Amino acid sequence: MRTTVTLDRDVERMLQEAIHRSRRSFKETLNAAIRAGLSQKNPKAVSRPFVVQARPLGLRAGLDPAGFNQLADDLELEASLAKARSKKTSDHS
Repeated sequence: MRTTVTLDRDVERMLQEAIHRSRRSFKETLNAAIRAGLSQKNPKAVSRPFVVQARPLGLRAGLDPAGFNQLADDLELEASLAKARSKKTSDHS
């Protein structure tokens, strides 16, 4: 189809840049741009970002917050002992 269209200056500039980058003809570049634009699903309906609605949950019944510190201490001690054992066995090799 042959038709006459008046392009805004910014659109003309973008089209000329696209022609230069792609090294394609005016017709090919314009058709590709129109296809890309029209194939988008409702570009005006931009979805809102997902927002997490946080709420305080606290700890479950029966969990002792002091027990977490004990667990952390136990894990740190276990890691230190494993490191010391590893060093000791590598020194004897």
